[in-house]
Amino acid sequence: MARKLQVNRVSKRRTKTKVRGKKKDPLFVNGERPRPMFVDYKNLELLKKLINRQGKIISRRKSGCTAVSQHSVTDAIKRARFMALLPYVGE
Repeated sequence: MARKLQVNRVSKRRTKTKVRGKKKDPLFVNGERPRPMFVDYKNLELLKKLINRQGKIISRRKSGCTAVSQHSVTDAIKRARFMALLPYVGE
């Protein structure tokens, strides 16, 4: 039995996959990691970019953070929640 190749009848062209560039870490300064890695829990503009509408912390894959910076972001968000600067739940 030979398998039949399914072809879209509307267009016979293959769709090209889009090539994405590597995401840049939002915490890096001038392309370099700050030493020691520290994220200020009072910097709400940065922290709000790293949580979604429900108030959950955005994963490394979506945010582009490295493992070290993601750990410091997580600590800063949890500290800001405890100090009531950020909500535990979103809207």
